[in-house]
Amino acid sequence: MVLLINHEGEKLGEIPTEDALRMAQDEDLDLVEVAPTANPPVCKILNYGKHRYAQQKRDHQNKRKSSGQELKAIRLRPRIGKHDLEIKVKRAREFLEEGHRVQFNMQFRGREQAFTDIGLQIMNELAETLSEDAKVERSPWREGRTMSMVFNPNK
Repeated sequence: MVLLINHEGEKLGEIPTEDALRMAQDEDLDLVEVAPTANPPVCKILNYGKHRYAQQKRDHQNKRKSSGQELKAIRLRPRIGKHDLEIKVKRAREFLEEGHRVQFNMQFRGREQAFTDIGLQIMNELAETLSEDAKVERSPWREGRTMSMVFNPNK
């Protein structure tokens, strides 16, 4: 016995499995078990090829929508020029408009490590510049030779 739903979505009630299969064959459609754990199991008469294609299309759309929140990294140096910094900010804005999170990584090399206050000053300028497009998810922190800061897009 199965609970049968026809191709138009109407419940036909509890029907023996053989009768349900015969009804599906009469309509040149397939009998698909929709809820096998239900009591009685729920079966639906439908075109399985079309159903599978629509399911794949929905899965693909959901996958595209869910991958929107990626972390994009942008590298900087403490002695970066004003124009170069503007280009990095422009690129960060593009990422934020697409819905991605942006992480700025400032690399310190050699004697630059003694002047981390310059890097912190640049990071604070970035936060000020991007304040209308994003909010600071994680304020600047230092890990070894790198200072990082993460921005989250404003919705």
